[in-house]
Amino acid sequence: MVWQLVAAAVSAAGQMAAGQAAKKAADLDAFNIETQREVSKAEALQRHNDRLEQYRANTKANIAVFFASGADVRPDKSVGAFLDRQKEIATQDTKRSDLMGFFEQMKLTQQATATRVEGRAQKQAATIGAFTTLVKGIADYQDTLGKATGGGGRGGGGGK
Repeated sequence: MVWQLVAAAVSAAGQMAAGQAAKKAADLDAFNIETQREVSKAEALQRHNDRLEQYRANTKANIAVFFASGADVRPDKSVGAFLDRQKEIATQDTKRSDLMGFFEQMKLTQQATATRVEGRAQKQAATIGAFTTLVKGIADYQDTLGKATGGGGRGGGGGK
């Protein structure tokens, strides 16, 4: 008889512990995803800086080649157009890289949020399951108690 209440309480406690563990695991996963987002942000910034450094190095090399070939860089419109085009390409590259980095960071932010929400939902489901288990255990105990005392089970007092 009493074992029904004890079993229900133990089962409910296990469900609560499992729900809490699921939430903690989800929080840790979300933290790891957010850490990955910060790494992604740093990588995007590094790609941006690397591309700008590559542009600067290429510009210096191109100007050196033009000077070596005898072209006067300042008044030569074709040289200026070439250098302007290289700058435009570098700008487009960095903007595209920055945008892709932003999208990656947003994806990881959403992933972390979804993971946390899922953890809270698992904890809530476990709490509801634990409550249901306790209520059923109490009802079963009352049924058993009623049958043992001749009371007729739930609703009490029926019978003789």
